[in-house]
Amino acid sequence: RSHHPKFKILPDLVAHTTLAMKPAQLLFAALAVLLLCAAAAPRGAEAATCDATQLTPCAGAIIGNSPPTAACCSKMREQQPCMCTYARDPNLQRYVSSPNGKKAMAACKVPVPSC
Repeated sequence: RSHHPKFKILPDLVAHTTLAMKPAQLLFAALAVLLLCAAAAPRGAEAATCDATQLTPCAGAIIGNSPPTAACCSKMREQQPCMCTYARDPNLQRYVSSPNGKKAMAACKVPVPSC
């Protein structure tokens, strides 16, 4: 153990700071940590696994003119929270906002995104 004065200050400072915290300060610190955790939690589209390749069963309905299959509708419902993300993607927006894309969503009872 060192008897150097600089090293003695640190334990005293930690003990003083910990004991000096008032219950209101502890509550505030706990609330701040809770809010930070809540802000980092995924919501909506972020909570879903957005993967446009999951909509491959819908290619015939969106690109072609065939009615959507049950597999297409199932995947479209799974990916529904991601539709705004897809609608904003320059590579995908033409499919989401196309007449056939809207027709497929309507047939699958998936709301057309209004982003």
